[in-house]
Amino acid sequence: MNSSRRTAIKSTGAFASLIALGLVTQSQAQAAVDHASFQVKTLEDALKAIGGTAAASDQVSVVSPDIAENGAVVPVGATSKLPNTTEMYLIVEKNPTPLSCAFMIPAGTVADVQTRLKMGQSTNVVAVVKADGKLFSASKETKVTLGGCGG
Repeated sequence: MNSSRRTAIKSTGAFASLIALGLVTQSQAQAAVDHASFQVKTLEDALKAIGGTAAASDQVSVVSPDIAENGAVVPVGATSKLPNTTEMYLIVEKNPTPLSCAFMIPAGTVADVQTRLKMGQSTNVVAVVKADGKLFSASKETKVTLGGCGG
């Protein structure tokens, strides 16, 4: 997958369902995406790009398999039980571009997101949630037996 295709998928994936439901217009979705955040190369830079260090919380959970047989399509998700959750991010620590996706959670919506991500190797998946203007996180290790990012 080339860089421009990957960028396009990242930019549109999080907002596709909101646009389809009519909750967000296409121009609002494009304006909300910070494209530079998806170009960072380290976990630390990804955290800085979304607002800084997040506090660990037992109210946030990562949903991913313990072992992924194919790193090209790993089902990953996150849930938040924190009230007023407005944003959710999935970061794959050892991927070439760790910040994988961003979800804007409309008020009154259950904060539960699911997607499929590529993982080149065994790594931690970090879910970062913004609730009441503060960042919270949880992580889970996923072992990959067949790499998906060029492996």
